[in-house]
Amino acid sequence: MGTAMLQSDIKSLPLLHRGKVRDLYAVDEQHLLIVQTDRLSAFDVILPDPIPGKGEVLTTVSNFWFNKLQHVIPNHLSGIAPESVVKGEAEQAQVRGRAFVTRKLKPLPIEAIVRGYLVGSGWKDYQKTGAVCGIKLPAGLREAEKLPEPLFTPSTKAAVGDHDENISFAQAVELLGEARANEVRDATLALYTEAANYAASKGIIIADTKFEFGVDAAGKMYLIDEALTPDSSRFWPADQYRVGSNPPSFDKQFVRDWLESSNWNKRPPAPHVPPEVVQKTTDKYREALQRLLAT
Repeated sequence: MGTAMLQSDIKSLPLLHRGKVRDLYAVDEQHLLIVQTDRLSAFDVILPDPIPGKGEVLTTVSNFWFNKLQHVIPNHLSGIAPESVVKGEAEQAQVRGRAFVTRKLKPLPIEAIVRGYLVGSGWKDYQKTGAVCGIKLPAGLREAEKLPEPLFTPSTKAAVGDHDENISFAQAVELLGEARANEVRDATLALYTEAANYAASKGIIIADTKFEFGVDAAGKMYLIDEALTPDSSRFWPADQYRVGSNPPSFDKQFVRDWLESSNWNKRPPAPHVPPEVVQKTTDKYREALQRLLAT
C-alpha cells in the first residue's frame, strides 16, 4: 500500500468526473478508466482526510466479486490493464492496484439497495412505520434482526453533496420501465443471496449492500461501479453478531459513529478525522479484505 491518494492526477487522459470516491477518465469511445482514490464520504460529504490504501482494498474486493459473480450477470470490466492506457511511471503508479478499465455503458438512474437485516435507516423507518421503504414487515422485529427475506429498496442517485432518496418499487418502474425494473430487482437479489452465502462461510454477515447497473447500446444490462465492498456494504463479523444491537462493522461505520458524536451538522465542510480514527478505519477495511479473500 503506497501513500494515501486524495485525488488522482492523470494528464494523458481527459478527466470526465470526480465522484465521492472515484475519478473517471475517458480512454476512448468505448472505454473508461476508473481510479479508486482513498477519499471517504460519509453522509454524502467527502471528508478532508483520506484513508490510506482504501482505494486498493476497494479495487481488490470488487475484482474478486466481479469474477465470482459474473455467471449471475456480466460486469463492466474490459480486461485491459490500467497501466497500459496511461503514460509514464508516475501515472502508472497512480493506477496500479487501484483502477479498472471498463466498458463505457449508460448507467441506470437508480441505486439498487438490498437489505438482509433490519439496521440503519431501515431500522429507524421500521420503528416509525412498521415498514422499510413502504414494505410492510412483521411486528416485533428487533434491531439487527435478519429479515424474513432480503428486501429490494431502490433509491435515486444524488449528485455529490446531495442525499440519495429511497423510492418505492413503483417509482423504480416509472424511472426504468417495468421489464427493466424487474430485471434490476431480480439481479440485485440474486447477487446478494450468492454473495451473502459465500461471505457467511468466511465469518462475515453482509447486512446490506448497494449495486449499480448500466446498459450497452443493445440494451444488455451489466453490473457496474463497485461490488460488495466495505464502502457499498455493511459487513459484520459473525462471531460478534447479536440481535438487538448494531454489531461492529468492517466499513466506514466507525468513522460515521465518530462523526455522529462530533456535533457536526452533516453539511460541508466535514471536520478533520483524528489519526486514530483514520488508522482504525484503515484496519477495518483491510481486515474485511483479508477475511473475504482468505483461502
